[in-house]
Order: sequence, then C-alpha cells, then structure tokens
Amino acid sequence: MIFKLIYPKWNKLPGQTTFTLPPHGPVVFAAALPDYVEVIFTDENVEEIDFDEACDFVGVSMMLSTQVKRGWEIADEFRRRGKKVIFGGISTMLHAEETMLHADSVFLGEAEGYMEGVLKDFREGKLKKVYNYMNQRPPIELVGPARRDLYKRHLYNHKGVQMVELFHASRGCRFSCYPCAVSYLGGRCFRPRPIEKAIEELHTIQNNRLFIVDNSLAQNTQWEMDLFREMIPLKKKWISHTIEDNPKVLDLAAQAGAWYVYQAVYDTSDYIKERVKRYHDHGIGVEGTILLGLDNQTEDDILRLIDFLLEIDLDLAEFTVLAPFPHTKAYDDLLRQGRIFDHDWNHFNAGQVVYQPKHMSPERLQELYEYAWKAFYKDESQEEKMFKLFAQVMMREMNEGTYVPRDRKLVSKSFGKDVVRNIIQ
Repeated sequence: MIFKLIYPKWNKLPGQTTFTLPPHGPVVFAAALPDYVEVIFTDENVEEIDFDEACDFVGVSMMLSTQVKRGWEIADEFRRRGKKVIFGGISTMLHAEETMLHADSVFLGEAEGYMEGVLKDFREGKLKKVYNYMNQRPPIELVGPARRDLYKRHLYNHKGVQMVELFHASRGCRFSCYPCAVSYLGGRCFRPRPIEKAIEELHTIQNNRLFIVDNSLAQNTQWEMDLFREMIPLKKKWISHTIEDNPKVLDLAAQAGAWYVYQAVYDTSDYIKERVKRYHDHGIGVEGTILLGLDNQTEDDILRLIDFLLEIDLDLAEFTVLAPFPHTKAYDDLLRQGRIFDHDWNHFNAGQVVYQPKHMSPERLQELYEYAWKAFYKDESQEEKMFKLFAQVMMREMNEGTYVPRDRKLVSKSFGKDVVRNIIQ
C-alpha cells in the first residue's frame, strides 16, 4: 500500500526571519504505520504537491490553524480525483467538525497502536468517518523513533546553516495555561517517555542540533535531571521550552547541551530578570516569548513590558497577540462574550488581532504588536541576533569536535567573512 502523506503550507508572519524546519508531527505519525505501508511524504512548505503521483490512500497532517483551509483544499482536489483522504494532527483535532466536510475520515488522538485497524477498514471498504481515540491515549512506551528518513534534507536549511531537527521526550502537560490547547489535546497528565527510549531515538538522529518540542521540560524534576544526565555523552546542542529554575537542573541542562530556551516573559518583575540571568550564568541563551492582548494588560502595561525587555539582556524575543484557538479557555470566554469578530482561520496566526481586546481597540493592539517587533530589533535585526546564537553553538561544536565544517563556509558567504571571523574566532 502506498500512503501519500502531506503537510500543507502556511504563510509566515511578515517581517520575521523566515526559515522552514522539518515538521515533526507527520514523521511521528508515519512511525505508527505498519511496515507494509510505503510512505511518500510531501511538505508543501518546501516543495509542490504532485496530485498525479500514484498512491492508494492520502493523509493530510495539520498542526496549525493557519493550515486547515489549505488542507481542506488539498483534500478536495484528491477526492475529486477519486482518492480517499484521512486527516490527522493537532489542528484536525481543534477543527474536527469543519474538517469532516472535506474528509473521508478524520483521526483524532495519538496514532500509536491504532493505525492497523484504520488501514484494515480502508482495505475492506469500511473506512469510518471518525476514529476518535482522544480519551484512549496509547501507552507512551509505544512511541518509537520518528520516520526522519522521509525528509528531503537538502530542502531544510537557512542560508547554508544546518537548522535544528525536532524531537520529543514526553507528551501531555500538567499545566493548563489560559491560551493553550495542550490539556485538551494531550491531557492534563504529564507522560514522559522512558529515558532509555528517548535516548535510543536521539542516537538515531544524525543532526547535532535539536529542538526538543515538549510543552515544558519543567514537570518532573527527577525525570528532567535523568534525561539531561543521559544526554551529556551525546554532545547534542538543543533548544527547548522552559527548563526548571533549579541550579542543579540548569547545570545538568548546560552539560547536556542546552543552547537556548523559550522563556515566557509575562511581567516586569525582578523574578523574570533574575531568571534570565540564571540561564545566562549557565551559558544558556534566552528567547523571550511575549504574549500581548490579555485582559489584564492595558496599553501602558504593554509599553512598560516592551521597555523592560530591552533591559534584561534577552538574546531574542518573539511577540505574539492572543489567538483564541478552539478548545481553549480563551476561545470559550471570548466567544461567549461575543468578542471574536474574525473567524477566518488563516488569520489565527498569533500575529493578527481577531478579537476585541478589553482595554484598547483591535487596531491599537495591532499597532503595539508591530511596535514591539520594531523596538526590540531596532539596533540589531532578528537575523543578526539569531546568527549570534548560531555562532555561539558553532564555537561549542568546534571545541568538542562535533562542528559541521560546511556551515562556516556557507555562513561566511551569506553573512560576510568579517562577521563570522569576529564572532567565531
């Protein structure tokens, strides 16, 4: 059986440095397919879809709300050509009812252990409209190495720089943050993969640079420390979401190759300032993630927050406006209050205001969002700041003998030899 797996394209936000990382969800799903299935993978963000390519069954994997309308278009085209189409992925779960209108089947939940039954139904002409396993999550031990052999690796680089590869060591999240859908998608229970299984997969990843995409690594101190301890010999360099603010944990993370972290900056407190400093004291960079437009933020609050960011030595900053995704408390509250005025899912990109803020007009919040990007990157562009972080990791790799020589040649060509010489040498 030939299964054509597609990851729809989505529009990047204007003004940001754009690069494409190899998507994680589709290759994790592909690993759950039986061995007799031949998978053809197309990431529409880096290549065109061949609608005439021979296949038996089509799968559309969607992560973002900004992908769903394109995913529906893709499915409609394949179905016009007589192909059966099944949808899966995060945004399929968030937009299930609408997606059913464009699908022969939708799969809701985690795929491990369930796909043999789905494919049996397909072969027998008994494909169900919905396979809902959201409340029957498979044992975490079933999660195996992702099918990274499906990537066309030459398509994933940015100006010659070897970009990061995605990996996950756990599922679920015991937190339930206001704008987040993770508790709906993966449950409120933290489900760590067995350490030996996670390390086994890391050994299969040739790329030395990783993005550990877990919602938060700061959920179980002992597991977190055990994971970092086992990662030390691998000499990987990695990015992640929050690491626990604990000196022992941070020390192990640094030894394990923590490169930089995404840290939410939600106020102007000394705690945030000191937390950023502690990361830096351990040689770990910080990209602040700043959410604008919450009901407790006035215009003055946002302006103070932007000024504060310029004082705390962030390496990078990523600004978003609240996007009320379905199945979040934010969506439920704003919908009930009649404050969502734009229901075009292409606009739910965390960079476009689609609701009425509490303390200002939508237009003013949009202006403040755009001002935040300009103010933070006024003296040094996002690309320049990002390159400094890449240069730091290249330095570490050279010191450890894990450096990829082609990066330096290509980066020199893209950014200028003097820049590279000053930062790397």
